[in-house]
Amino acid sequence: MTLPLPPDADTRRAVAPVICYPVDSLPRPDLALYAAARAQATRTAATRVPAREARAFRVAAGQFFRITCAEGPQVGDLNLFHATDLSERFFSGKTRALHGTHVSTGDRLWSGFPHLRPMATITTDTLAWYGRDGFGCAVHDVIGTRCDPYTHHLLSGQDYHHCCHSNLTRALAAETGMAPAQAEPLVHDVLNVFMCTGFTADTGQYFMKATPARAGDHIEFFAEIDLLGVLSACPGGDCGAEHSSDRAICHPLQVEVFAPAPGALAGWHPPSPNGYDRTHGL
Repeated sequence: MTLPLPPDADTRRAVAPVICYPVDSLPRPDLALYAAARAQATRTAATRVPAREARAFRVAAGQFFRITCAEGPQVGDLNLFHATDLSERFFSGKTRALHGTHVSTGDRLWSGFPHLRPMATITTDTLAWYGRDGFGCAVHDVIGTRCDPYTHHLLSGQDYHHCCHSNLTRALAAETGMAPAQAEPLVHDVLNVFMCTGFTADTGQYFMKATPARAGDHIEFFAEIDLLGVLSACPGGDCGAEHSSDRAICHPLQVEVFAPAPGALAGWHPPSPNGYDRTHGL
């Protein structure tokens, strides 16, 4: 049954929006310091993430890590954990609330409650030029949850084992020695690296289009705390058609870690956990 419009419908719709979380008081990353440190940094590790698979990597606080499209357009799904406390992990929802639906240079990836602190800061993004296109799309989203075998089965009735959720589960289990059943609940909503996405104007549905990334495009982060990262090379390839498929053309991703020279970060300290007293009014 369609209900009649209230007489003040247009007035209600015309109310101006208000930013939910003004960020003027957020501490700003010292990008100039990071850039100077990065200029003298040396590569200390590299990890190849095969197509339709995931791999884990570790980055110490004060180091940089770069994710690169190694051979061609490829979307990646990134999970981040505190290296020694896996209960502290990336909080895509709060990152989205603070920085918007897509992130780029200067934005930070935040951890969940009760820690709520920066885990990593984006320092370089070769796709920053893309901005927001005529469809409302932008790159590197914190909207999508990750492709997963449960939704795939719900929509198709088929089992598929190389969705990013499963890839991340296997890689986390392999890195930590956990059983897959233990690792799976720790896998969380991702940063969709290189993914080009938006929402439809009429129905508000999440949609994707082929990434503008090409071989050599990369995004680089400064690790604010000791990190364990897990990255999946999405089975959707460039995600221009579908994202849980053996038909899409997929490419590997490359992760590199860079360590600054001693003394290059003088005065910098890893951020402390959130200062809220956790009494919750009791």
